[in-house]
Amino acid sequence: MTGKHYEEFAVGETIDHGKRRTISERDNQQFCDMTMNQQPLHLDAEFAADTEFGERLVNGLYTMSLAVGLTIPETTDGTIVANLSYDNVEHPNPVYHGDTIRVQSTVTDKRETSDGERGVVTMHVEVFKVNAAEEPLVCEFDRTVLSLKREHAT
Repeated sequence: MTGKHYEEFAVGETIDHGKRRTISERDNQQFCDMTMNQQPLHLDAEFAADTEFGERLVNGLYTMSLAVGLTIPETTDGTIVANLSYDNVEHPNPVYHGDTIRVQSTVTDKRETSDGERGVVTMHVEVFKVNAAEEPLVCEFDRTVLSLKREHAT
């Protein structure tokens, strides 16, 4: 277990997640297949070539899901009860096959549950493309989790 218990989160702290991931065509294809999302902008090179993007885009839900996964070791690995919500999701810039992303989380709120045994923690998650000159923001969202308190962890 490497995640943080409720008491270890501090409002205002930013966690830079060390793991990065280069997104392959196969990753995108497999995610679209598993979720039955057949949007041609993600899968059809000819279709995508005629759009403003000029090539296929990585599915935005995959980018978001991958970002959550990259945050787990430093935030909720072994200490989470449940993910409660994902809010305010935005994709301000596209992600293409071959792009590498990195993630950072900033704790924006925390409060104990009424039973005092757990806590609710909200983090603002930002996803950046690292193989671009300016590391543009490609996805951001708020993730709210129900976290164990150390004294009540099993």
